[in-house]
Amino acid sequence: MPPQLQSMEIQAFSTGFVTTLGHAGLTLVILLMGAVLYAMLTPHREIALIREGNTAAALSLGGVLVGLALPLASSLSASVSPLEIALWGAATVAIQLLVFRAIDLILHGLPQRIQEGEMSAAILLVGAKVASALVLAAALAG
Repeated sequence: MPPQLQSMEIQAFSTGFVTTLGHAGLTLVILLMGAVLYAMLTPHREIALIREGNTAAALSLGGVLVGLALPLASSLSASVSPLEIALWGAATVAIQLLVFRAIDLILHGLPQRIQEGEMSAAILLVGAKVASALVLAAALAG
């Protein structure tokens, strides 16, 4: 084998790349599971509304994905093993789902307004969800 293919850098990359793909894949699975759980908890069915062309529902669901991904990314960067990623990932999703539900309850009537396609309601809801995600992500970073 040529010497450059046996270098420590190449060996480190080949080992690290597989680990990175595994950690990212696990985090994406947690993100997907969190999004599915959120969809089950909401009073309206965003996917059905999006298929009908409801832009407010698309914005709201997009905010959920970003709101879940921010603390998951923070927990991924602070974790060193798949078990730690799974534990912190599950914890952040659970916290975010509780926060999202609280926001939905506090901002009474917004789910109905989103169902009706009201963009101002969706923007406010996304803002609240992303803000809470940023706070949680910062708390995870320490």
